Amino acid sequence: MLRMTLRNVLAHKGRLFMTAMAVMLGVAFVSGTLVFSSTVSEAFNKSTDKGFDAIDVAVRPDDSDHRASPPGDAPLVDQDLLDRLRQLPGVRSATGVVSGFTALADRQGGLVGDGFLTMGGNYSPGPEGSDARYRFTDGRAPLRDGEVALDRETSQRARYEVGDTVRVSVDGPVLRLKVVGVFSTDDGNVAAGGSLVLFDTPTAQRLLAEPGLFSEIQLTADPGVSQEALKSRVEKVLPQRTEALTGQRLAADQALELRTSVEAMRTGLLGFAAVSIFVGVFIIANTFTMLVSQRTRELALIRAVGASRRQVTFSVLVEAVFVGGAASSAGLLVGVGIGALLAPLLRSTGALIPAGPLVVSPAAVVISLVIGVGVTALAAWLPSRRAARIAPVAAMSSVHAPATTRGLVLRNTVGSLLAAAGLFLVLSAALAAEDARARMAAGGAVLLAGVILLTPLLSGPFIAVAGRLLRGYGTAGRLAAQNALRNPRRTATTASALMIGLTLVTSLTVIAVSVRQGIENMATSALKADYLVSMANQEPLSPEIEQKLRAVPEVVSTSPLRLSPGRVGERTETLTGVRADTIGELAQLSVTGGSLGDLGGNRVLVDDETAEEHNWKTGSAVTVMYEDGRKGRLTVSGLYEGNDLFKGIMLDMATLAPHQRSIGDAEVLVKTRESTSEATKESLARALGENPAIKVEDKGDVSANISKVISLLLNMLYALLAMAVVVAVLGVVNTLAMSVFERTREIGMLRAVGMDRVGVRRMVRLESVVISMFGGALGVGLGAFLGWAVGTLVAQHMASYEFVLPWGRMAMFLLFALVVGVLAALWPARRAARINLLEAIKTE
Repeated sequence: MLRMTLRNVLAHKGRLFMTAMAVMLGVAFVSGTLVFSSTVSEAFNKSTDKGFDAIDVAVRPDDSDHRASPPGDAPLVDQDLLDRLRQLPGVRSATGVVSGFTALADRQGGLVGDGFLTMGGNYSPGPEGSDARYRFTDGRAPLRDGEVALDRETSQRARYEVGDTVRVSVDGPVLRLKVVGVFSTDDGNVAAGGSLVLFDTPTAQRLLAEPGLFSEIQLTADPGVSQEALKSRVEKVLPQRTEALTGQRLAADQALELRTSVEAMRTGLLGFAAVSIFVGVFIIANTFTMLVSQRTRELALIRAVGASRRQVTFSVLVEAVFVGGAASSAGLLVGVGIGALLAPLLRSTGALIPAGPLVVSPAAVVISLVIGVGVTALAAWLPSRRAARIAPVAAMSSVHAPATTRGLVLRNTVGSLLAAAGLFLVLSAALAAEDARARMAAGGAVLLAGVILLTPLLSGPFIAVAGRLLRGYGTAGRLAAQNALRNPRRTATTASALMIGLTLVTSLTVIAVSVRQGIENMATSALKADYLVSMANQEPLSPEIEQKLRAVPEVVSTSPLRLSPGRVGERTETLTGVRADTIGELAQLSVTGGSLGDLGGNRVLVDDETAEEHNWKTGSAVTVMYEDGRKGRLTVSGLYEGNDLFKGIMLDMATLAPHQRSIGDAEVLVKTRESTSEATKESLARALGENPAIKVEDKGDVSANISKVISLLLNMLYALLAMAVVVAVLGVVNTLAMSVFERTREIGMLRAVGMDRVGVRRMVRLESVVISMFGGALGVGLGAFLGWAVGTLVAQHMASYEFVLPWGRMAMFLLFALVVGVLAALWPARRAARINLLEAIKTE
């Protein structure tokens, strides 16, 4: 039996090629994802370990107690604590560290890096006169105001050398500083592709923290003192809202954070790989069903000479294992290549991924091979059992054609139940008041499974309608429709593969287009301002920025949005400081009670949701604790509908400012005389020193920038889902090729009674188009419905969300299905047309 199975594999290698390709692509996706994530994770871990080698204990503010009084971030550590820690027994050295966002402009005026890993810090020499964290390769360390040093990678990337003048910004205003040194470091941020600008300590404190304060204190222990022992001694002298962490704990925490982000990415990629493999299951099952059907007499003869049902089943499964093993091995090699190329490819686009050796873990090898072989064997199991159950005498006498009516009734019944259950879950989740993501996901999966089972039933009406359209193609068109209806299971299985890919593509497109429309609604409905000014990384702006904007001749009015935490009872609420006299000209607030004009002094506006949670109404008195610990009594003078830009407790900035530890503006709203124009935008940018760290955006820019991110994500998803669609195309090709083989004698008879080769090719092409369009129509329709359903969950968190059906793109998806049908039929149609007429007629 084993020798016979191997001969069958070699005899049918052409027919098994498409199946092997489907398995190979799915396994390549899985192995490539595993190799890439392992490589990136290992590179991040090594950079993290290096970054914490010189730290035994770190002391920093503790923000874990969100009920702390006063509200807000814990205060930074001060010089007094640093001096006390230096005197502790077992402390070899103590270094005060300052860090924060620092934007560096390149020679063209653009922002170096992506704005989030563009950091600044302090050079803090110890008693020996150097800082062990940094090793200078050129020049020296910054010693006074006006001097900076750059990490080596950044200096090379931006083409800066010692002696150059650079433009730097930490909170808006542009600083022109001299580069006095270039250094190398094991800082994990730099290893990940970020940039680091060093100042002397007093300058760093003034720019990035507060004079005399540090972001963190790093301690090294004397020889023989463990990290835990030093941590115990440190904790005895720590003030409230301050914590001590060992270097090992810091490295572990950062590694966990990095691993979590890498695993999230890996999970997403593996999800698409699962879709590709799931689609491949249909191809594999279809292939083995047809192979078994073609070899029925052969298998019956084997049964007649003594082979058992188990041996027949085993023979087909071994064949599947051989195919799956070979395809999985090829897929693993392709996946390793994908994993090796993906990291440098992403780095070339600006992604911050550290360099490191390629990591091919044993787990990646085992998982890839097990998935490939297991999926192939699983898909072939049902056809093998069906073959073994055919009686030998019936099979050899060609009266074995199985009655499929009972099986189709059972399939349709189960499919109807699943589709109804899935539809109920999806609709109940869409109409629920609470967040029902788990129910929506389960409902979508069950609904998709139900539709897959119902595809044989649904194919009848669709192909009947298509058959009327195909009558214009004469005999070839009528035969194409009849061939598609001849085996509903095979047609449905082939169409389902394409349907799955287009369902995902369509639903994601509907959600993305609807979110984009919601963003445009938010920008146009919530703002009267012409421009929004903010930092590139969403850090607070210096108040100096608004003052410069107010001095621009084209500017009519401005207002900052200053966010500060406030404690109301046991809850922390967001206090938003604005200019009470101008906010009405800049914000489109829908006031539901009171008046916007009453804002000022101790009179505040509150969004409806916050007011409902506290049971406030117009005239209610509110006691609030500010971030400086002092309390104030406010009066609710009006209520408004919150949106994605404005929410919380809104008060005059003059009331809020005296209670803020440091004043910074999240955004500045600007209204100009001539509304929006490129000239006005350039005038505002010039007034701010053409700072690359500051964004000056009109309403269109706000929508376009967010839409750009959505489009980028959508294009990435399209690229990933293309794998599933490619596998689906292979399925159509495979089905048609084997269908042509089955109908060799029939095609010969058609040629004998007058059909020419052109007619044969047309018949096969039209059959392919009908099957592809059936899968495309199902996919687009189901995807649009699921896109609407998921959109209802998005709308719960985005007030301006608007459901939009992208008719143009949906039409393109249907056109794509048509193209798939035409292309998939090229080889099978050519093969059918080249069949020798006399040999075909003699075929049994």
